[in-house]
Amino acid sequence: MSAPRELVYGRQPVHELLRAGRRRVHEVLATERALAAEQWLRDWPGLRLRVVREREVSQASDTRDHQGVMATCGPYAYADAWELAAAEHPLIVCLDGVTDPHNLGAVCRSAEAAGANGVVIPERASARVTPAVCKASAGAVEHLPLAVVANLARYLDDVKRDGLWVWAVAQSEATSIWSADLATGAILVLGAEGSGLRPGVRRACDLSLSIPLSGMVDSLNVSVAAGIALFEAARQRASAAAPTAADGMGEAHRG
Repeated sequence: MSAPRELVYGRQPVHELLRAGRRRVHEVLATERALAAEQWLRDWPGLRLRVVREREVSQASDTRDHQGVMATCGPYAYADAWELAAAEHPLIVCLDGVTDPHNLGAVCRSAEAAGANGVVIPERASARVTPAVCKASAGAVEHLPLAVVANLARYLDDVKRDGLWVWAVAQSEATSIWSADLATGAILVLGAEGSGLRPGVRRACDLSLSIPLSGMVDSLNVSVAAGIALFEAARQRASAAAPTAADGMGEAHRG
């Protein structure tokens, strides 16, 4: 019985698939126009490349959003959520009930760019890695560890420790993200738009923070909120790592 195969489409997602080297790439389909625009398609060593018409790429990928490039590859390998949390001062994003593949892909793109250790999603009522997620992440999912857990609230309770704080990112809370201490280990937990975090997941969080808004709208898209929180955490961590900021810095303890 042959191993299952998955699809990745789009010029950057396929390029990152090859660069990451985490999945076996069986074949790449590309149009003449894509081949002329992307030097790496012509130069990648050992690449099994088939030049086809655009209609054939559309039919094979079942979308017109392919930019003339599509790859068949091995299945996506999910990471171990507990290993992610075991890292020294990890930065992790947990998504509760985010079912939109474009939101998941956008969050993964921000998480990878911010240097996060990974993203954790629940087994049920959540988007998984699909060709649409790969495209929305611009290929970031090929580099970023993504883990699935059976029970998100239980996972958060299990991985808590001194120096690793679980933050609920929620607009209704008073603590501003600009005053929150995200310089050490941090798990940022975000819920689906509209429904927010489930009660059990919210109770598993240590603290809550909000992103102050100055306009008339009272909420942000989950991927935008995740990006802001991730890069504020990255900024604080970079400042804490600087020699002048690191001298004398202690570690907080959970009471």
